[in-house]
Amino acid sequence: MLAAGWAGAFPLVSGLGPHRSWGLCAAAGYLAAAVAVLVLPRRWARAGSVAVALLGAVLVPLFVLVVGGQGQSEVAVIERSGELLLRHGTPYLAEPRTVAEYTPYLPGMALFGLPRALFGTDGWPARVAGDARLWCAAAFLGCLAAAVLPTRLRPGRPGRPGRAASVTAALPGVLPVAALVASPVVALPLCVSGVDLPLTGLCVLALALAGRARPVTAGWALALACALKWTAWPAVAVAVALLAATGGRRAALRAAVTAAAGTAALVLPSALRSPGPLLQQVFAFPTGRGDLPTPASSPLPGRLLADLGPAGWYAALALLLLAGAAVALSLVRRPPLDTRAAADRLALGLALAFLLAPAGRFGYLALPALLVLLPRLAHLPRAPRPPLLLRLPRLPLLRRTHAPRPHAPRPHAPRPHTSRPHAPQVVPAP
Repeated sequence: MLAAGWAGAFPLVSGLGPHRSWGLCAAAGYLAAAVAVLVLPRRWARAGSVAVALLGAVLVPLFVLVVGGQGQSEVAVIERSGELLLRHGTPYLAEPRTVAEYTPYLPGMALFGLPRALFGTDGWPARVAGDARLWCAAAFLGCLAAAVLPTRLRPGRPGRPGRAASVTAALPGVLPVAALVASPVVALPLCVSGVDLPLTGLCVLALALAGRARPVTAGWALALACALKWTAWPAVAVAVALLAATGGRRAALRAAVTAAAGTAALVLPSALRSPGPLLQQVFAFPTGRGDLPTPASSPLPGRLLADLGPAGWYAALALLLLAGAAVALSLVRRPPLDTRAAADRLALGLALAFLLAPAGRFGYLALPALLVLLPRLAHLPRAPRPPLLLRLPRLPLLRRTHAPRPHAPRPHAPRPHTSRPHAPQVVPAP
C-alpha cells in the first residue's frame, strides 16, 4: 500500500510525462499486488504478489512507454551516442549547443545505444528492439542473476556441492531481489530511464566475484562499470581492498591490472579521437564547471555550498576530497572481508560523494541504497565473525596498575589415611 501511495502521487505532483504514466500503471499494479496477498493461498501469496507487482509496475508501464516513445532525456542521449559511435567513432558532439546535446557518460554507455542505430525507428518492433532501456534493464538483471546464482556449476565433488545443491542454495535470494526490482526504487528508473542500472548491477557483480576469490572476472566487471560512468571508479579500490584482505596481494594486483586495462581499452579510442569534448562533457559539465549549467541542481549540501560562489565551490570540493581520503584510509586500516562489507563501504563513499558534490540529484542516492540492499536480499555469503568478547577492546580501567600482593601459602592439612581392606589372597591347592 505504501508503494501504491508513492506511485499514485506522481500523476499529481510530477511535471514529467513519463513519470505520470508510470505512476498510473504502477499504482494499479501495487494495489493488485496487495489484493493478491489477501486472496491467494498462504503458500503462494508472496510469490504471487511479487509477480503481480512486477507485471503492473515494470512490464506494463515499460511496454507502454517504449511503444509510445516516452522517456527521460537520458534515453535519447544514449541512443544518439550509439549512432555517433557507429558513424564517427566517438559518442560526443564536437560543439554541443544545448544541454540535450551533451553526453555526460563515458564511451562504454554508447554500447546501449547501438541497437537503436542498427534497428532504426521504422515500425513498433524496431522501436521496441532498439530502445536503450530494454538493454540497460537486461544488463542489470543479468548482473544480478550472475551475482545471486553460483558462478561455477559443476558436478559434485567431495566437500563441494553439485549443480542442483548450488542452485537450490541460491533460490532463497531470488524472491527478495525480484521484490526489490518491483519496488519503486528500481521500477521507476528502469521504466523511464535505466541509465544507472547497468552500473549498479556491474558493481554488485564485481564485489560478489571478488568475495568469491575470482580476481580476473571481477576485474572485467569493474572495467565495464568504469567505462560507463566515472562514479564507478571507487569500486575498483573497494574490490582491490577486499581481494587483498581475503586472497592476498597477488589477487588484488590481478584484479587492478585487469580493471585498468579493460577500462583503457574501452575508453581510450574515443578519448584520443575527441579529448576536448570528453573532458568538457563528462567531467566539467556534471560538476557545474561546463559552458552550460547542469540540470542536476537538487538542494544537497555540496550544491548549496557551490551556489555561494567560487569559494563555496572549492569548499565543497575540499570536503569531497576529505571524505574520499577518509574512506580510502578506512580501506587500508580496516579492509572489508566479504561482499556485504565491501558493498557497504562503497555505498558510504558514493553517498558522501553525491551529498558533497557541487552538483547532484536526490535520485543519485538510489545507487548507494541498492548497494546496501542487494547483497543482503540476495543472501550473499558473509565472512565468519569472531565472538563478541574477542572483538571487544581491552579497557584501561580493567588493567592492573600495581603488582598483586604476595600471599603466603596456606598450610595444607594432611589428608586422613584410610586403609583399604585387602582382597583375600587365594592360595593354590597343593
